[in-house]
Amino acid sequence: MLDDCLRSVYSQIGGLDVEVIVHDDASTDGSLGLLAKNHPQVRVITSTENVGFCVANNRMADAARENYLLLNNDAALDTDALQTLLSEAIRIGGDAILTLPQRDWETGIEVDRGCFLDVFNNPVPNASPLRADVAYVVGACLWIPRALWHVLGGFPAWFGSLAEDAYLCCAARLRGIPVRCLTDSGYRHRQGASFGGNRVSAGKLQTTIRRRFLSERNKVAILVVCMPTFFVWGLLAIHVALLLVEGVLMSLLRMDAGIFGKIYGPVLVYACRAPFTLRQFRNEMQAKRCVSLREYLRTFTWMPRKLSLLWRHGVPEVR
Repeated sequence: MLDDCLRSVYSQIGGLDVEVIVHDDASTDGSLGLLAKNHPQVRVITSTENVGFCVANNRMADAARENYLLLNNDAALDTDALQTLLSEAIRIGGDAILTLPQRDWETGIEVDRGCFLDVFNNPVPNASPLRADVAYVVGACLWIPRALWHVLGGFPAWFGSLAEDAYLCCAARLRGIPVRCLTDSGYRHRQGASFGGNRVSAGKLQTTIRRRFLSERNKVAILVVCMPTFFVWGLLAIHVALLLVEGVLMSLLRMDAGIFGKIYGPVLVYACRAPFTLRQFRNEMQAKRCVSLREYLRTFTWMPRKLSLLWRHGVPEVR
């Protein structure tokens, strides 16, 4: 994936000045050898331990010298992607988080044009080229001014991984900063390659215990920290009740007590403690809010995403 990603960056049209930084997160798969052989111009930050996605990205952002930040290593850009994003950033003339249409790596089928969120922070893919403003953009192709990244605090290190892109975009929208998907160009992305799951295979939704736990936990954190006004506490109570029911049903249907013990039990404990453990983060985030609850929810949908996925694909398979 890394070689494909870098080749797509260096084949960009427009003669742009591109700086590439790779964080090697204690890999054992020969990535450093590949970089030395095929891409010696890349700046490499090496880590002796696996620090996780959020910390790795924050380190690269701190080391970056150029004006904009972009791209995961499991994605590849169309040749006009950077020029398209830069042109739109110049046209806007202010802070914004941008993305491009996402296509599946293997099939080339369009996956989304950014995402909306339901009220429990589950992603709802945007399929309409007429809807530019979205709730968040997938981190695989997240274009952001470097200065704005630092103002927002980057990815929350305590997330570890998953939903950090939604957190960053929610923080931006709370400040009135637009989050948009462009209509032109695009990128290919190997969805779910890092943690497994997050894909539909043979009509069934596939996921893993690790992915599900991190995703559910971090979505609770986004709800507690970012949702404006006292509306958040009633919504959190509903969310806890629904997670309890979901966990019990999933465990019974899959006849696997580990699903509750390794995913939902820990997440429920986290959710009950979150109003206290995340109080400082919430206070700091809400102190910088300059939009109303109505404006914040403008890119949300009221239909719970999990219900529509259940209707279409049945109960997820958990590995």
